[in-house]
Amino acid sequence: MERARGFRRTGASGAGRRGWAVVTAAATAMAASLTLGAAGAAAGAPGAAGDHPIVFARYTAAAPTEDLYAISPSGGTTAKLTHTPAVSEVMPSWSPDGKHVAFVRYGSGGAIDGIWTMNTTGGDLKAVPGTKGASDPAWSPDGKRIAYAKPVGPQREIYVAGVDGAHATRLTHTAADDLHPTWSPDGAYLAFNRADAGGHSRVMKIRLSTLAQTAVTGPGSHDWTPDWSHGDRIAFSRVDSSGFAHLHLVRPDGTGLHRITAARANDKNPSWSPDGHSLVFTRGGVDDADPEHLYLVRADGTALTELTKTDSHDLEADWRP
Repeated sequence: MERARGFRRTGASGAGRRGWAVVTAAATAMAASLTLGAAGAAAGAPGAAGDHPIVFARYTAAAPTEDLYAISPSGGTTAKLTHTPAVSEVMPSWSPDGKHVAFVRYGSGGAIDGIWTMNTTGGDLKAVPGTKGASDPAWSPDGKRIAYAKPVGPQREIYVAGVDGAHATRLTHTAADDLHPTWSPDGAYLAFNRADAGGHSRVMKIRLSTLAQTAVTGPGSHDWTPDWSHGDRIAFSRVDSSGFAHLHLVRPDGTGLHRITAARANDKNPSWSPDGHSLVFTRGGVDDADPEHLYLVRADGTALTELTKTDSHDLEADWRP
């Protein structure tokens, strides 16, 4: 079972890994601190934003299971947050108060174990009940709920539940694949991407009070992994006519669409800085074996900065609020 995330590849284990593949798992202990020392941002670098740390998933050829890491937006040494050689942790999402992280856990079999949460010291590890098979967790702005994608038959739909799994509510009911929800700053809407059977994906928006849905980007697009800023912009990754994925910004009403990266590389999984001035994202090459590194860029497309530089696959970054 794969999640249609736009870029499919196999990683070092050959088991339909990260790029956009779905998952399983077992529980083991984790330990490490998410607290990073603040180093001053280099002049002109886009990563100040209070130096709030960035959490992400990493795997390498030598360590094909994924663990969570954190890094300062100013760069420096990464901190390994999970230590589970037989289990992968992916898709991290910070709580709005910066005290917890939600993530997806899976093992070598490929079936998703579900969504888990932990505190910032790696303790208080909890599975979110009712989320077996779920992916793409996104913590609500009030810290009380988590949105996620969950399989319903052959496709995935968007759900919202309490952090303890209570009152799980299915929000979408379509024959398409709905995934990667992201909250509006006021918690009234979710944006997400909808992938159809023809291989296209567009950014959609749903109002939680009425479940009314509107398209943010047009049909026939290849738009993935939206992230809603604390203001009025949604960042997402679009595979365009060049065959590469580039970052784009759009207003929630669909206006103001424009591209901010243009390299001959695949740019994906954008995440906004807490001040809304910059983004962190993954840049990868054209081959599955090419390293994938985290980059920072200002929202106007300037001050591109490579953040991680090891021979690794660094994915699905989330910038602490």
